[in-house]
Amino acid sequence: MTTRKILSACLAVLLTPLAAQAQFNVFMPENHAKPDTIGSLQLRVQYETRFYLDTVKQEKPLEETMILEVGSGVSKFYSYSKYICDSVYNADIANKASQETINRHLNQYGNALMTEIICKGFPAGQVITQNAVAGCNRIRYEEKLEFPRWELTEETDTLLGMACRKAKCDFKGRHWTAWFTDEVAISEGPWKLGGLPGLILKAKDSEGHYCFTASGIELCHTRRPITAGLKNYEAVSRKQYRKIHERYYDDPIGFIQSSQPGVSMTVTDGNGNKIRPRGIPSNPIERE
Repeated sequence: MTTRKILSACLAVLLTPLAAQAQFNVFMPENHAKPDTIGSLQLRVQYETRFYLDTVKQEKPLEETMILEVGSGVSKFYSYSKYICDSVYNADIANKASQETINRHLNQYGNALMTEIICKGFPAGQVITQNAVAGCNRIRYEEKLEFPRWELTEETDTLLGMACRKAKCDFKGRHWTAWFTDEVAISEGPWKLGGLPGLILKAKDSEGHYCFTASGIELCHTRRPITAGLKNYEAVSRKQYRKIHERYYDDPIGFIQSSQPGVSMTVTDGNGNKIRPRGIPSNPIERE
């Protein structure tokens, strides 16, 4: 069963109330291309993430569990929901599950909202940002790895039972406050944050749009690979990457139909009336 057939058969569109603004999601799992191994896993950190996609009408933050995998000089940051969706899909294909079962699992597990994957240090000195826009247009761009210029403060806190220090910075269009611990002497953190003398356990921007809080740390004592499906994503420039996202936000239905010719889509509201959403909320974590 090809990925193309899966899309034609079970493309799912949901319009979920989000403070009077519809939230638009399309589910499209990874394909079978063998992933690249970018490092060996040493540490895994789980972050509970609260964020706003619609800063005007959204009353409560959305929530997502994100995972940071850290190896020697490399890391990968991704949505746990997306990982589960892809894993279940691959298992269904391997077990030759029925189309009905696959569809049910896609609707059950395919609800990730923070879908970007960030790979730092692979290739060396670089960072790769990749995303499946609307679940069907897989793109990635590469840029030089850079960390914020942090201002350390004397303020302290305790997170996960570890002593933390506070630091502040301006980075990629937002002002960030972070709490890091030198009890885990790894200069890493959520998203593209890092460069402190210890692991970042909490980070939030000054507007309260994004907040990452570590909820668990796992030390890995057995050899396990850190993988990234780079072959599944088309390399584009950073400018192209942003323009593709802007096209999707402006007209999601038109974007999907142009990306997947032959796919027919019907979107309805809660009363079963056909609608064509024009524009969806967008609040990128990276502004520059």
